[in-house]
Amino acid sequence: MTQDVLEPAPSLRATRAGRRFRGSATLAVGCVLAGLILLLALVSLFWSPYAADDTSGGRLAAPGGGHLLGTDKLGRDLFTQVMAGSRIAVEAGLGSVLIAAALGVTLGMLAAFAQGWLDDTLSAFLDILIAFPTLLLAMLIVAARSATLGSAVLAIGLAQSAVVARLVRILVKRVLAQDYITAARTSGTSWPRTVLGHVLPNIWPTLSVNLALQFGLAVLAEAGLSYLGLGAPPPNASWGRMLQEAQATFTTAPAGALAPGVLLVLLVIGVNLIADGLRDSLDPATRRRRT
Repeated sequence: MTQDVLEPAPSLRATRAGRRFRGSATLAVGCVLAGLILLLALVSLFWSPYAADDTSGGRLAAPGGGHLLGTDKLGRDLFTQVMAGSRIAVEAGLGSVLIAAALGVTLGMLAAFAQGWLDDTLSAFLDILIAFPTLLLAMLIVAARSATLGSAVLAIGLAQSAVVARLVRILVKRVLAQDYITAARTSGTSWPRTVLGHVLPNIWPTLSVNLALQFGLAVLAEAGLSYLGLGAPPPNASWGRMLQEAQATFTTAPAGALAPGVLLVLLVIGVNLIADGLRDSLDPATRRRRT
């Protein structure tokens, strides 16, 4: 009788193990997909089949021979362009997430600790920034700084920082209402030590999942901005710019659009799978709900 009370039923243990396995499998598949793109980006730093401005391949050459994916309408090797585009995609995702995390966590903490009118003012500011279109923000920044990858990353990071800040505000307020925070403060623990020792560790699981999702959104946003000419300028081979340049020749040379499009989809799917896997493995609230 004691054994039955203390231990879950075999079927319940099997169900929990199966859910943990599915979570780890999701994380593994996501890491493989995103890892392949990351590996391609790292390799492009040291090696590429051709120079980025090499137009000796002939216009719209078919895949094969010396050009694995063929060439574009200017005679540039498409595989070289795809490799360079993977590096730009990773740089855009990481840069945007770093900006969003730095600004978002700071603003979210301030809003969570604020009271009265200051809390209402910060919350209203975050809502306005969330509602502000990323594309319009990018246009304003580009008008001030010119169309560069840095301008696109800054615009995307600023837009995402409001989303991160609102999430952090909600999470921190929830943690501050817990009894162990009151106990820590009663025992004489300073606010900085309370934040570092109790608040941040408790919001990190949910925050890390959100930042992983923001990475995928940033990659898509950068591709969209580059497609419109607001991202990295030529001769940088952004996947969005490659899609824009290849749309006129899709029927005769589909590889020019399929290659960057497929890699863009795989990277976003991989990052989203990583976020799902992290949610299953890091977020205790999610684990409790699913068990």
